[in-house]
Amino acid sequence: MTHLPPTESVPLGCPRSKTDLFLSFTLLALQGFGGVLAVVQRELVEKKRWMTREQFVEDWAVAQILPGPNVVNLSLMIGGRHFGLPGALAALAGMLAAPLVIVLLLATLYGQVAELPAAQGALRGMGAVAAGLITATGIKLIAALDKNALGLAACIGLAVATFVAIALLRWPLAWVLLGIGGSACLWAYRVLGRLEGQPA
Repeated sequence: MTHLPPTESVPLGCPRSKTDLFLSFTLLALQGFGGVLAVVQRELVEKKRWMTREQFVEDWAVAQILPGPNVVNLSLMIGGRHFGLPGALAALAGMLAAPLVIVLLLATLYGQVAELPAAQGALRGMGAVAAGLITATGIKLIAALDKNALGLAACIGLAVATFVAIALLRWPLAWVLLGIGGSACLWAYRVLGRLEGQPA
């Protein structure tokens, strides 16, 4: 059985061109049934090695708090980082072009079978699979939090607080982002400030 080395020990690569960006994100989008998070992490970190797990967690966090779909935000960030505005647009086009055509076709077909119990059961089953994929990816990325300035325990505490606020207390997402997210940002800012002030 082949074991992949830790991403931190392997030199990072980068997209070869804007065409490479477009094709890579098109393939990612076409694999992303039920959510692209699991596929994006595997492709960008483990296969292409365009970023480390730590970089992925940081970029994904930023992508989540920006308006719009998370993975679209991430594609813009990665494309812009390597090729500026043309790269961002190439990555965005890759994320949206082929899925848009497929979704329009599926919407047309689904309109004809939406009332069938089999179609409704299939959608419920796909929802369960999507939740499992997102959970598995989250568990896999926990190891990257060891290097977070706040430490693993604090990160898990913040994640639990966020889960309680959204899933149990039903707080609006904007309040959770401003409250828990803002507090976490200030806390991290203070910790990083203290670390920079320490002698090497």
